[in-house]
Amino acid sequence: MARVSSSFWKFSALLGIGWLTTLGLSRTAITADEPKPGIPWSQQKSGLEFQSKSNRERQEDLTVNPGMLWVDQGAEIWARREGVAGKSCQDCHGEPERMKGVATRYPAFDARMNRLHSLETRIQECRSTRQQASPAAPDSDALLALSALVAHQSLGMPVSPRIDGPAKASFERGRSLYQMRVGQLNMSCAQCHEQNWGQRLRTETVSQGHGNGYPLYRLEWQKLGSLHRRMRSCFYSVRSEPPEHGSEEHLALELYLAWRAKGLKVETPAVRR
Repeated sequence: MARVSSSFWKFSALLGIGWLTTLGLSRTAITADEPKPGIPWSQQKSGLEFQSKSNRERQEDLTVNPGMLWVDQGAEIWARREGVAGKSCQDCHGEPERMKGVATRYPAFDARMNRLHSLETRIQECRSTRQQASPAAPDSDALLALSALVAHQSLGMPVSPRIDGPAKASFERGRSLYQMRVGQLNMSCAQCHEQNWGQRLRTETVSQGHGNGYPLYRLEWQKLGSLHRRMRSCFYSVRSEPPEHGSEEHLALELYLAWRAKGLKVETPAVRR
């Protein structure tokens, strides 16, 4: 079991948290050659299970889910011809419904470009190369809308990224980053979301930190936001510099997060507190 630093306990005491003994990291993998997850697959819980009844209802009823406003906006952008090439997403890919299942496998390794892509960086790359348009800025409404539209087509399908072959190096890098203590508080992602999930952090219940609902609508943001935005908030909370959007570190960490959420259903656009 990883030793919890004194700074972690000091931070907990400062916030008035009654932390329980940290959970062990011994896990059983599905196959002999597959990495061991930090939480048994049978105990995987979506962040939705840590939400209030009203938030769960708000997410599940798409007629009142606020994130659907971005999905609708994404449908408009999807059909819009842009850039020097004068092409729309629809010209290449057809109707948005044809994107069913696509989001379940991202981040994914692009052999042609010899790099890892998240769904968002893939959209940015398409805009630059196919449409010859300016790439959408990270966390811009346009990029969030297109990402939400594509991911929403896989609603209810299980997350299933590949971590073998050329993606293996990125996966291992992401796993290392997830376990690494960073920042002035000397904390790792695993300490919160694997060793202390279900415990109370002031008014919040610590979730398992899965990204199967992104882009999602957070009440505190009053808008849709990306997984990278949420990761950035976590890094700032432990007083550490977050990885830049689209960087190798960012994409590797997202790949690891997608793998540890394997089997959970896509919920985009999810709703969180």
